[in-house]
Amino acid sequence: MTRSFDILVAGEINPDLILTGDVAPIFGQFEKLIDSASLAIGSSSAIFACAAARLGLKVIFIGMCGDDIFGRYMLDEMSKRGVDVSNVVVIPNGQTGLSVILSRGADRAILTHPGLISTLKAEAVPDRLLRKSRHIHVASYFLQTSLQPGLPGLFARAQALGLSTSLDTNWDPSGKWRGFNSLLQKVDVFLPNKKETLALTGTKRIGPASQKLSGLCKVVAIKLGADGAIAQRGEETARVKAQKIMVVDTVGAGDTFDAGFLFGWLTGWSLEKTLALAVACGSLSTRAPGGTSAQPTLEEAMQYVQST
Repeated sequence: MTRSFDILVAGEINPDLILTGDVAPIFGQFEKLIDSASLAIGSSSAIFACAAARLGLKVIFIGMCGDDIFGRYMLDEMSKRGVDVSNVVVIPNGQTGLSVILSRGADRAILTHPGLISTLKAEAVPDRLLRKSRHIHVASYFLQTSLQPGLPGLFARAQALGLSTSLDTNWDPSGKWRGFNSLLQKVDVFLPNKKETLALTGTKRIGPASQKLSGLCKVVAIKLGADGAIAQRGEETARVKAQKIMVVDTVGAGDTFDAGFLFGWLTGWSLEKTLALAVACGSLSTRAPGGTSAQPTLEEAMQYVQST
């Protein structure tokens, strides 16, 4: 069967308003001046989609947004970056979500207005799109509450049609981490960060946590920030150090890491080479503000892979 797309992303759509500098607010009607403000592509799913397209993968996106200034901005910017958004459902009177990111370089706080972020349902992803794709990726699991109940069935449906699956949960704002272990049975590639990994497994060390997760899915790749990343597939383990990059903004670094890892996964690379590309992509994406402005091409990222 001919597949028109490498990756189908079922995800949330919202822009980021990024504020940088001394961004800690002081209440009591106190006004502070900051260094910069910019509107950028937001949402883990959209940032991932743009990163994957930047690497040369063919990406199609399904999600929901409002027919408003934020929704139109997101669809225009994603299209400019080569992401097919023709299957995004635009709600005439809906309100697209928005995240305000208070960024201090290597650290940040995020305030999110959900809007339509949580409204995509698994049954809205048709088999006709699955049949056109090699892989399906879902991010922001705990924000996409309408998708959660049907996601195991969607992943099972995708796998029955010959697709592989991946999941990046992101942090659970409720702190409850419900409905997770059963879903991992349908996940081929799991892509958490260190904090998420330890919280999800209830462990205190990455090694045991990685082993526990790899017993539930085919491959787990754990983002360790400045310490690089670790990946495990069965008894096979790979570890790669982070690239020495002057960090400007870490927004979207994890999503760009995901894109690099899935490029290697879909290309059939070794676990170590796949992880090296993922780390290079994530590291290079921190060179400029916003989640997409510094995402590397495959040629740029491979310079760092070849040196590992």
